[in-house]
Amino acid sequence: MSFIQCQQLTRVYRRGDNEIRPLDSLDLTVKQGEFVALMGPSGSGKTTLLNLIAGIDRPTSGNLLVGGRDISRLSTGELARWRSRNVGYVFQLYNLIPVLTAYENIEVPLLLQRLSARERHQRVAGAMSLVGIADRHDHYPRQLSGGQEQRVAIARAIVTDPPIIVADEPTGDLDRQAARHIMELLQRLNREFGRTLIMVTHDARSAEYAGRVLHLDKGRLAPNERQAVKEQAYASA
Repeated sequence: MSFIQCQQLTRVYRRGDNEIRPLDSLDLTVKQGEFVALMGPSGSGKTTLLNLIAGIDRPTSGNLLVGGRDISRLSTGELARWRSRNVGYVFQLYNLIPVLTAYENIEVPLLLQRLSARERHQRVAGAMSLVGIADRHDHYPRQLSGGQEQRVAIARAIVTDPPIIVADEPTGDLDRQAARHIMELLQRLNREFGRTLIMVTHDARSAEYAGRVLHLDKGRLAPNERQAVKEQAYASA
């Protein structure tokens, strides 16, 4: 059954008299528990699509349904609340707060929820154990390797137990060995814990960990993939 549905999704920006259209009438269906990699040249709309699915940005036109709910129609406050409950975001450059320890960085999203200190501790400890950095809880980002920082970022993304994880070039700043470890971790989150995972990558090795690889160009899916998406939507109906 389809979990994420993009229907004629379009995003337009204006810079002076110029119109920039990173997404142009895109149709896409993602099943619950699927791992999808988005590839394509720079400017093809990959990150724009990722940000729309994550509720960070809004489409100019079209519909974006997640779990049957059209998030493109939510108010700013409703969208923020939806995003905090449903999406974990993994960035290329980690986006950790340098003055906070690994534990404190992971705890940040939980501070927005009505949880006791004990409940927060249990969730943070569980996330750190899952990603393999329980022994780095009191380390600051400057004391961690790039791979360890990304593990902290992944723990922060999953600590609220979101059904969707989006990752924007999660291995782009890592060496090959660290990248492999991160991709194995993301794949485990998908396969063992059923997280729906949407990843943008330029790295063909990283894309191999996904169950489906889609190519975007000029805001649209490649022609053969548009047909595959239609066939998948028909089969899911």
